[in-house]
Amino acid sequence: MTEIVRYIIRFMVGECFTDDVCRLIGYTSEIACFADYKIVIMPSDFFDEGIYGTLKSQPVLPLHEIENVPILFGTPDIERVGDTIVVHADLVASAYFLLSRYEEMIHRDKRDKHGRFPGRESLPYQAAFIDRPIVDEYGKLLRKWLHLSGATISEQAPSIRQINLTHDVDEPFNCRTWRNVARHTLSGRNPFLSIRDKFSPLQDDLYYTFPWMLQQDNMLQHAVGEDNCQSFLFFKAGGKTKNDKPRYDLYGKDIGALFALCREQHATVGLHSSFEAGMDHSLIASEKKKLENAYGAAIKHNRNHFLSSREPEDMEYIENVGITDDYTMGYADVAGFRIGTSLPVRFINPTIRRLTTLTLHPLIIMDGTLHEPHYMNLTADRAEDYCMRLIQNIRQVNGELTLLWHNTTVIENKGRDLYSKIINYLAYNK
Repeated sequence: MTEIVRYIIRFMVGECFTDDVCRLIGYTSEIACFADYKIVIMPSDFFDEGIYGTLKSQPVLPLHEIENVPILFGTPDIERVGDTIVVHADLVASAYFLLSRYEEMIHRDKRDKHGRFPGRESLPYQAAFIDRPIVDEYGKLLRKWLHLSGATISEQAPSIRQINLTHDVDEPFNCRTWRNVARHTLSGRNPFLSIRDKFSPLQDDLYYTFPWMLQQDNMLQHAVGEDNCQSFLFFKAGGKTKNDKPRYDLYGKDIGALFALCREQHATVGLHSSFEAGMDHSLIASEKKKLENAYGAAIKHNRNHFLSSREPEDMEYIENVGITDDYTMGYADVAGFRIGTSLPVRFINPTIRRLTTLTLHPLIIMDGTLHEPHYMNLTADRAEDYCMRLIQNIRQVNGELTLLWHNTTVIENKGRDLYSKIINYLAYNK
């Protein structure tokens, strides 16, 4: 656990600060050691044998707050012991609980029909801080206390340090195969119209809105700098369940054209590991290899189809096949901060208490989450207001924003307005 504790403290303080700064913070209840640190965080009993991994380790609602920031463990008391600021709020355990998806390990009985832990069952939702990256807020508190203790700490002006514009290629085309023609005909559509669509230019296909989306992405990249904004397209490469339909040919000319568009627009191609692979993890390696062969380049990024990261330890399988960065960590039913942070963070396996090399990029906003009736079901105005609140909360902690917009959401004017508004807002208010 020592490595994980050190990592969490460094993560909260900020990766831009040196180890010397992080060593000014101790995590101990040994009074004799207090003088060795500028800040001491008092441990709760969360990690104790007989507590960790049991229901007794659950935070108790309503939560205490320290300087208006919710804390999961400990008390909001702060005292001076000599020259040391002693914080009785266990920020380390609180951060660990969120970053590691600990509650999903404890409550394996709480899953939706797709096997996912529902956002509405989560502590962040129940305690009404799902819209706040409170682990990042803990970092602001620690930096403030370090400054008060005399350490040389400078707080950056509010900004969004990185923007990830991601698009899952679930259903890239509306009618480009004979199977599509048959499906449309069986649904009652004039077969001649479907045949016409099949042989029309790809750009005329109803679902092929990728050029428009990448044009929006490029506008933002030019406004904030390509180093600060990236586009990603996640492609399916397998899966035989009904939730993996429709399947498409990675070697077909239409996907080939989309691959070419990705190269032309400098969009990163990643794996959209299948719904089936979420249940049978041995499939992830073959899906990754298939996509690499079709695209002709190594694949290092992943997002699970349906956001179906069912159990916290499942991320081990993603790491084991050579994926370095994952973009799955968002709830399907509630937009916000699933793991308490907006920042990229190394995956912590709470089952075996292992700090891995896999980097998680929290997914903050998905289009369908906002408007689908069985999710948040927000009106256009309320969805815009909520998105802007999330973006503003990220800016206040100098965090990272990851969006997910689907090509099928921006058909004609459907869904285009909100995406355009977010892009334009970020371009002028980064």
